[in-house]
Amino acid sequence: MENSSIIQRSIARPEFGPFVLLVVELAVFWGFNHDFLSPQNISNILAFTVELGLIALAMTLLMTSGEFDLSVGSLFGFSPVLMWTLFNSGLTSLEAGFVVALLVAAFIGLVNGWFVTQLKIPSFLVTLGMLLVVRGTALFVTNGFPQRTWSAEGSWLAEALVGDFFIGPFRIYMSLFWFIAAAIALGYVLTQSRTGNWIQAAGGNPNAAKARGVNVSGVKIGLFILSSIMASLAGVISSLRTSAANPNSGTGYELEVIAMVVIGGTALTGGRGTIIGTVLGILILRVMRNGIVLIGVPGLAYNIFIGAIILGMMALHSWLERRHQAGT
Repeated sequence: MENSSIIQRSIARPEFGPFVLLVVELAVFWGFNHDFLSPQNISNILAFTVELGLIALAMTLLMTSGEFDLSVGSLFGFSPVLMWTLFNSGLTSLEAGFVVALLVAAFIGLVNGWFVTQLKIPSFLVTLGMLLVVRGTALFVTNGFPQRTWSAEGSWLAEALVGDFFIGPFRIYMSLFWFIAAAIALGYVLTQSRTGNWIQAAGGNPNAAKARGVNVSGVKIGLFILSSIMASLAGVISSLRTSAANPNSGTGYELEVIAMVVIGGTALTGGRGTIIGTVLGILILRVMRNGIVLIGVPGLAYNIFIGAIILGMMALHSWLERRHQAGT
C-alpha cells in the first residue's frame, strides 16, 4: 500500500508528465538515429538549451505570480546590440557595456512592473507594447543590420560566460554552469523561502495575500526586473558565443519560453510553479528541435510539434488536476 501511495503521488506531480515525455523523446530519436546521443550532438543541445533556459527560469517565477512578459525576446536581441554599440564606439569597455546593458534591462523590467501594478494594465498588453519599443529601438540603432562585433577573446567576461572546455568528448560551455546555478537558486527561492510563498500567494489569490501583509506589487515588480535581466544576460551570452549581435535575434522567443514553462507544469493562471518542471520543459523543446532535424524532418515543422506537445501536456495536466481534486 505504501509503495502504491508513493507511485500515485509521483504520478500526480506536475513534473511527471514532462519527465515521461522527455524519456520517450530521447528513446524515439535515438531509435531513428544513433548519432542523436553522440557526445557532439549532446554538446550542441546543451549549448543552445542554456540561452532560452535562463529566460524560462525567470519566466517561471513571473508566471507563478500570475503575470507574463512578452518583451523578453526583444531584450534578448537589444542588449547585445547595446553592449557592442558602446564597445565599438569606444565609449566603454566590453565589461562596462555589459553592466550598462543589464542596468537598462532592469529599468525596462521596472517600467513593465510599474505599468502592471500601479496603472493596473494587464501584463500581456504592457509587455507587448514594450516588445515593440525595444525591438524598434534595436532596429533603429542598427538600421536593421547586424551589429559589427569584435573578437572577445582574452576578455575575462567572455571566458566567464561562454568559455569552453572538454570533459572527455563533451564540449562544455561555462554558460551551462550559470544555468545550473540559476536553476538551483530560483528553485530554492520558489519552494523553500518566504519569497516563494509570497510569489505563489500573489498569483493564487492576490487579495488574500495583501490581507496577510504580502507586498504583491513589490513582488511582481521584482520579478519583472528579474525577467528582463535574465533575458538580457541570455542575449549577451548568445552574442559572445556566436560573435554576432543581430537586432532581430530572439524574435518569437517569448512564446517558446512560455511554452517551455507551461509544458513543465506551471499554471497559466498563477499560484503554482515548478523549476524542475521548467527544466524538463526546456529540454523537451530543445531536444525536439534538434531531433526532428537530425532524423530528416524539415525544421519548419518544428512549430507543429510544439503545438501538439502543448495541447497534449495541457490535457494531461488538466486530467491530473481533476484526479487530485477528486482525491483519487
